[in-house]
Amino acid sequence: MHCPPTTASTVHYPAPVPAPAPMVPMQPDQISAVQSIVLPDGRVVTGYAMDAAKPEPFAAKPPVSRAAVNIALGGIGFAAVCGGLLMLTTFIAALAALIQQLVILAAVIFGGFIAAQVLGSGRGGGTTVNIRKAVIKRNHFHS
Repeated sequence: MHCPPTTASTVHYPAPVPAPAPMVPMQPDQISAVQSIVLPDGRVVTGYAMDAAKPEPFAAKPPVSRAAVNIALGGIGFAAVCGGLLMLTTFIAALAALIQQLVILAAVIFGGFIAAQVLGSGRGGGTTVNIRKAVIKRNHFHS
C-alpha cells in the first residue's frame, strides 16, 4: 500500500473578537451624517449614520366626531335661546295683559264720570223757577 505524500498543512485557530467598547450616548446634533469605524484589523468602514427608527405620529382621532360635537353644541345653544324666548314671550304676554287691564280701568273710570255728568243734570228738569213772589189763587198761578 502506498500512501500519497503528505503536504504540510496549516491549522488556523479562530482569534477571539475583542469586546466592543461601551457606547456613549451622543446628542443628535453631534452625530455626523457619514461615520467611519476602524475595525480591529485596521480596516476602515465608512457609511451613513442610521437614525433611530421614529414611530409614525399617531393621528389622535377623537372618540367623538367633530360634526357630532358641533351638533350637540348647537342644540345646547338653541335650548338656551328657546328658554330666553319663552321668558320673553311670557313677559310680552304679561305686559299685554297689564295694558289691557289699564285700558279697562280707564274706560270704567272715564265712563263713570261721563255717566254722572249725563244722568246728574236730568234731576232738576233743567230749569230753575223762583216762586217766592208768585201768588196762587184758586188753582191759578199769577206772577
